[in-house]
Amino acid sequence: MDFASFNLQELLPYIAVGFAAQLVDGALGMAFGVISNSLMVGVLGVAPALASQRVHVVECFTTATSGISHLLHGNIDKKLFFRLLLPGIAGGVLGAYVLTSVDASIVRPAVLAYLCGIGIYLLWRGLTFPPPTRSPKFVAPLGLVGGFLDAAGGGGWGPVVTSNLLVQGAEPRKVVGTVSAVEFFLTITISAAFVYHLGFADLAGATLGFLIGGVAAAPLGAYAAKHFSTKVMLVFVGVVLTLTSAFGVYSALAG
Repeated sequence: MDFASFNLQELLPYIAVGFAAQLVDGALGMAFGVISNSLMVGVLGVAPALASQRVHVVECFTTATSGISHLLHGNIDKKLFFRLLLPGIAGGVLGAYVLTSVDASIVRPAVLAYLCGIGIYLLWRGLTFPPPTRSPKFVAPLGLVGGFLDAAGGGGWGPVVTSNLLVQGAEPRKVVGTVSAVEFFLTITISAAFVYHLGFADLAGATLGFLIGGVAAAPLGAYAAKHFSTKVMLVFVGVVLTLTSAFGVYSALAG
């Protein structure tokens, strides 16, 4: 790659997109793919296929940076991490395997509608009372489903896993940190073949800007997750999940 040929002015919009998407994802444990794809396609005019391609490449790096940042801030629950890890990877492998034979567009609107309902419920919990922290019981099946949807549906690990663990009463900052850390291994597993065929040449140009912004925002997101109160976390997650899921349902039905 010829680094001397890069135009910083052309990269700035992509740096901003990557930064904004990862800042939200690092703080709330979800929405990197939704936000980045929406901004690239809707605002910057990037073709949907190319936008998705760039997201997958960049996530290999942003999830690593985010996971390390959450580890340094003490946001990771080791027990929860290992309960999610293997089921999540297994679900991701299964989702990648059946992707060619299952039309994910049929299932996606129903999943998004469900997540929209979860978002409204979390928003209500955050606004009405400080919920007690409980140890989540429904973890391994949740990891399996989240990994499967992430691979087969092109995203869903964060919204599905983070929101459902919060509904079960788990501590928000631990949920966000742990889910973000597991996502690195999930992303590597799902994207391994894709990255192998794509190579690293695609890191040139716009994708490099996207990568710079995402990696720069990852430590800030982990810091925010550590210092937000439980009430604020639930409200923010509820708002982001409701809005992004509702937009996804609208796009799926309108398309």
